[in-house]
Amino acid sequence: MSTTSNRSGPVTDAPGHWNHAGPVEFSPLFDWPPAPRTVLRVLTRRWITLTRSFLFLLLAIGIYHVLLPELSAFSQLSLAWIGPLYLRNVILLTVVAGSLHLYLFTFGGQGRQLKFDARASPGTGPRFAFRDQVHDNMFWSLASGVTVWSAYEVLYLWGAANGVLPMLGFTEHPIAFVVWLALLPLLFSSHFYLIHRLLHWPPMFRYVHRLHHRNVHVGPWSGMSMHPAEHVLYLSSVLVHFVIPSHPVIVLLHLYSRALGPAFSHAGFEKLLAGDREVMDAADFHHQLHHRYFECNYGNVDVPWDRWFGSHHDGSDEATARMRERQRRLQRQRRGQPAA
Repeated sequence: MSTTSNRSGPVTDAPGHWNHAGPVEFSPLFDWPPAPRTVLRVLTRRWITLTRSFLFLLLAIGIYHVLLPELSAFSQLSLAWIGPLYLRNVILLTVVAGSLHLYLFTFGGQGRQLKFDARASPGTGPRFAFRDQVHDNMFWSLASGVTVWSAYEVLYLWGAANGVLPMLGFTEHPIAFVVWLALLPLLFSSHFYLIHRLLHWPPMFRYVHRLHHRNVHVGPWSGMSMHPAEHVLYLSSVLVHFVIPSHPVIVLLHLYSRALGPAFSHAGFEKLLAGDREVMDAADFHHQLHHRYFECNYGNVDVPWDRWFGSHHDGSDEATARMRERQRRLQRQRRGQPAA
């Protein structure tokens, strides 16, 4: 893939936009006939190469072993430990989203190479708090996103410390730890698809999800810029650990993937570059198409829910034409006009 042109790719209705070099493909895990070697390579690559999943795993291990005291310290709800936990999460999101924004947008570290949207900077205007998209996104991400994220984390630590929630020790159950690593992407994808479809139900979209979708030209701070109700729903996948035994590192990894991951998936650039060298994946083209066309690609590529339920946009001109025709048909239906 060239890193010097931003016109390569199958979508031709948006001049100047960078587009993925071919149709979006789903994980081979659900392909038929099965390809075990390919599946194993995809599953392991996520955790042993330089990916955001690998970075979040290292972060979870580091924080668990260095910054978290013994679980017994969380047995009583107290600002003495909730305050530092909240502050740590504010710092984590600020460092991740802020660094990406500074590198990609403020300093233009890779120019517009691999940038999905041709516009130079995020928007301004009355639809954003403070009349500025970045400041608006920072407010919702930090004031609401970190608060909800921290509440789930506090509840888990308190429950684990009091024996209310099930836990697995790594030494006694190392295989279970590995199984969780394999299953987490499938859980994320399935939960995200289901709650995302709910958020596009007209009443939910109008009063909740619309706040997130003001960000058509997305950037790192857009990912966690949501209505508080959406934060509660979006991060609720972590509740699976309140029922099925896991390890605190897995729970931290789960929360970091959900809370910090959107800074990458909404970065606006397909990959991070150092010079002309591709360092790691950044934004998700599958989800970028969702922000461009709205009524498609509700999940992600780890589980093909969009393909199974007919909401997939693969980035091709044909898919764009189908999407536009579907939108025109829905508009006619809403106006009570007969279908063409």
